[in-house]
Amino acid sequence: MTTTTAPPTAATRTGATPYQSYVYAYPHKTAYRPLPHRPTLDSLWAAEPKDAVSLYLHIPFCEVRCGFCNLFTRIGAPDGLTGAYLDALERQADAVREALGDGDEVRFATAAFGGGTPTFLTTAELERLCDIAEHRMGADLRAVPLSVEASPATATADRLAVLAARGATRLSLGVQSFVDSEARAAVRPQRRADVESALGRVRDARIPVLNIDLIYGIDGQTEATWRRSLDAALAWQPEELYLYPLYVRPLTGLSRRGGGPDPAWDEQRLRLYRAGRDHLLAHGYTQHSMRMFRRADAPPHGADDYACQTDGMIGLGCGARSYTAALHYSFDYAVGMQEIRAIIDDYVGATDFSRAEVGYSMDAYEARRRHLLQSLLQAEGLRLDDYRARFGGSPADDFAPELTAFGALGWLADGDPETLRLSPEGLAHSDAVGPALFSPAVRAAMAAYERK
Repeated sequence: MTTTTAPPTAATRTGATPYQSYVYAYPHKTAYRPLPHRPTLDSLWAAEPKDAVSLYLHIPFCEVRCGFCNLFTRIGAPDGLTGAYLDALERQADAVREALGDGDEVRFATAAFGGGTPTFLTTAELERLCDIAEHRMGADLRAVPLSVEASPATATADRLAVLAARGATRLSLGVQSFVDSEARAAVRPQRRADVESALGRVRDARIPVLNIDLIYGIDGQTEATWRRSLDAALAWQPEELYLYPLYVRPLTGLSRRGGGPDPAWDEQRLRLYRAGRDHLLAHGYTQHSMRMFRRADAPPHGADDYACQTDGMIGLGCGARSYTAALHYSFDYAVGMQEIRAIIDDYVGATDFSRAEVGYSMDAYEARRRHLLQSLLQAEGLRLDDYRARFGGSPADDFAPELTAFGALGWLADGDPETLRLSPEGLAHSDAVGPALFSPAVRAAMAAYERK
């Protein structure tokens, strides 16, 4: 897909609801389509820089599915399925590593295990997962940042011990709320006592960076109960905190609430976001994005030479995506449980992982748009000299309508002529800024996607 003109209607979309969508990657997988020629991986990676690649391993299993969750995951696993899944992950890793080649230029700058819930696996299976990353892919997990997602129920001492021993530097725990009634309202069955016990086990494991995820906008949540969750999290002095607005997405447990415009709910979420932001800033945290807050004295986490806007990513697993300069690719995507199970079954039974199956072609226009979008949504913003060095122009030349609209709304910061960044109000509206930067082609593909 190619596009040569900027979206003429983007400026009119920025005044809509502040909570349009959480943009964690661009383009979204709902814009991906089956690739008619199924290009080989070795052809896709032949000319790619491979000295700072990100490695992501996806485990599509959870013990429960939260009411707000639209991630690619299934509840539970029949006997033998997780082992068969790891068998397929090994076959895929072998094919990908062969496509990358065995030269010294292949270097992984960062690694992550996500899902789903990676700690759904047993300790032996977690060891095997680490072996796939290290021995099949060649990533030195003790030498690069390794982030792992977990839930309170699966963050057991034995699993955490495996992760700590294998080099995990960051453990992200999905808590969402320390208030039991709010957890029930979000269809997340858990008790605060169990969450606190899990946090104690994480700290005992001495993984350097603890992240706690919290959600605001839950039915019945007030500023007082939101503060209660924030203070409960702060008691553990987490190195990172992510504050997520609640979304009600199609085909999820909460979707019966409906997904239409709700100005009162928008105002509640904005109010709770600002209260949470100010509370964390007052307690020694710095804001890195709308969602991410980091304790000012936390140890560094991440490779200095890794940039998600420019470097490639290898994703292993049927819910993972991979990035080259010319193509973003993955396997099929679904939210409904029956369809997810079918995709997992197909993946487990596959023997040929040498080709890309589903994806979105990235031309120079989309590359500029992605670079701007992913940089602008970070609090540090976009260095204009970096943009000029890569694309030979300026964001103002390439995206004047969008940036003009953002400026008129007060969403762009003043003061640094060499950096384009969002103002505090712009950061608060990141979930409107991101979608306003989608290209017409991506927007059309997402609109045409048939939910399943």
